[in-house]
Amino acid sequence: MPKFRLLAEHLTELGMLTSANCYTPKPLSLTTLMQAHEPDYVQRFIRDQLTQAEQKAIGLPWSEWLVERTLRAVSGTLLTADLALEHGLACHLAGGTHHAFPERGSGFCIFNDLAVTALALINKGQANKVMIFDCDVHQGDGTAAFFTNQPNVIAVSMHCEENFPLTKQPGGIDIAVPKGAGDNEYMTILQAHLPSLLAQHQPDIVLYDAGVDVHRDDRLGHVQLTDAGIFARDQYVMETVLDAGIPLAGVIGGGYDHVHEVVAKRHSMLHQAAHKVWQQRYEGGQIVTKKT
Repeated sequence: MPKFRLLAEHLTELGMLTSANCYTPKPLSLTTLMQAHEPDYVQRFIRDQLTQAEQKAIGLPWSEWLVERTLRAVSGTLLTADLALEHGLACHLAGGTHHAFPERGSGFCIFNDLAVTALALINKGQANKVMIFDCDVHQGDGTAAFFTNQPNVIAVSMHCEENFPLTKQPGGIDIAVPKGAGDNEYMTILQAHLPSLLAQHQPDIVLYDAGVDVHRDDRLGHVQLTDAGIFARDQYVMETVLDAGIPLAGVIGGGYDHVHEVVAKRHSMLHQAAHKVWQQRYEGGQIVTKKT
């Protein structure tokens, strides 16, 4: 949990997070949340009525603070998507809880902010088609479960094929990354898939999960990206999506290290890449893309 605060502090020290570009999400509407997650599950989590097995699957001890933080993080992804639609590019300081299923949580994920946001955008008429492009090292199994029969949401998961979860979910588009892949191999795979997926599906917005558990020193990863490799990945995804004339909303996804400051700095690669892309393309309050 400390990584979220440390990420904000690090970006403030870098001069990238300021009062001019930092937004605070409003309390989350439970109606919006329940349009994605089963109402019974939502209510039982909020009231501390989950079974011991359900809590163990999530891996986080219940507290009133956890409820507030969880709801606020999901609301933050909704706000990030709204800002992306308005400005072209926006990034969250949290989010990416892609192991949460409609009726249960898993793997440190209670509610699936990506699924909630995708469905909210469609239900509110803000988008006809949403692509979730997930580069966390683990398959977005919960996200795939949400959208097995939902043609308006394209769930793409580019993950290490030999990693959690052991049983992969069908329904989405999987891009397998071999165990031990380094910067060059990873980028080759990414470049071989992202442009064609955007051209094929033509989404109105991309929700980008920029997990840093692909780092070579991550405790749960099995992939060998360097800091420079993660930065290059994030910059490439942003530029490719924006060049296609599509807004991008980024969330931080997973990242695990015994030293909280280290993983917070890895997460900052998303925002550093966004800062660079923004500086290169910002014009009149809008992201300038190559699409005409």
